[in-house]
Amino acid sequence: MTHAPLQNDRFLRALAREPVDRTPIWMMRQAGRYLPEYRASRETAGSFMDLCRNAELACEVTLQPLERYPLDAAILFSDILTVPDAMGLGLYFETGEGPKFHKTVRTEQDVAALPVPKAETDLDYVMRAVSTIRGALNGRVPLIGFSGSPWTLATYMVEGGSSKDFRHLKAMIYSQPEVAHALLEKLALAVTDYLNAQIRHGAQAVQIFDTWGGTLSAEAYREFSLAYMQRIVNGLIRDHEGRKVPVILFTKNGGLWLEAMADTGCDALGLDWTVNIGDARRRVGERVALQGNMDPAVLYAEPAAIRAEVKRILDDFGNHPGHIFNLGHGITPHVDPEHARVFIEAVVELGAKKNGP
Repeated sequence: MTHAPLQNDRFLRALAREPVDRTPIWMMRQAGRYLPEYRASRETAGSFMDLCRNAELACEVTLQPLERYPLDAAILFSDILTVPDAMGLGLYFETGEGPKFHKTVRTEQDVAALPVPKAETDLDYVMRAVSTIRGALNGRVPLIGFSGSPWTLATYMVEGGSSKDFRHLKAMIYSQPEVAHALLEKLALAVTDYLNAQIRHGAQAVQIFDTWGGTLSAEAYREFSLAYMQRIVNGLIRDHEGRKVPVILFTKNGGLWLEAMADTGCDALGLDWTVNIGDARRRVGERVALQGNMDPAVLYAEPAAIRAEVKRILDDFGNHPGHIFNLGHGITPHVDPEHARVFIEAVVELGAKKNGP
């Protein structure tokens, strides 16, 4: 399938650390509950997963923030837990409690019984969404595909849902590391296949969300999280449609390990707000672009405070190539959409020429 030429490649150029006219911006969870139009679409769909499984509605909500704001990228509307769901664990959502699984994975036998899903068939609804969104964008901005990291997916699979202490999986990595490795190995294979399928269907960059890697010790992070993200990076399609396909690694609370993350051969690191972006740039040098990293809670503040924080982050990064502005994590549901507008327009205005030659 031939696609329309890209009209705005600012995001991809910044990922390649090339000069751009202004700092590009997108937001994690930019298609989400803070937007009234998203809430209306979700109601039409009937449930969150029904929204994910309907390509036309997934496309509709992906495009909603682009209609409101001057964003430089779209991100596939889906969920990180589609992969474990396709492994037969029975994903469901309880209001106010987040995602849960009907089955957990806690023994060697549980891991052995897990199939490695084939993205083209077992997650075909995601691929339909990617193709539909890419077509509807018609070259307006690039489309980002994504997946959860093996470690992050494993936390939900072993704990059975969200967790504060990850006690079952952490017990496993210390008591039965071979079982944890077998699980993570299957997940790395599944995620590599899943991201490559997204790229074949039209994703022009991909991000790996390692939401819970930052809960690990330094040694355990390298062994049980980073090593498997490294395998995925090694196995990804890196050129497609005559263009490089960049990969972004994002470990929340991963500021201790930026150098090791940059060593994976990824193109960019996502930063949360606990790291100073200028310090991060000095640490990783010219090797990778950096994405981030305003605290999403700043969006609850007054417009002047939002603008001041945008300026501080831009000033901290300095006049260098390779910055994609983003929040340090996803935008939260209670943010006023007009505050998001102030944030994005501040980046557009103040980020002009910041990524210069």
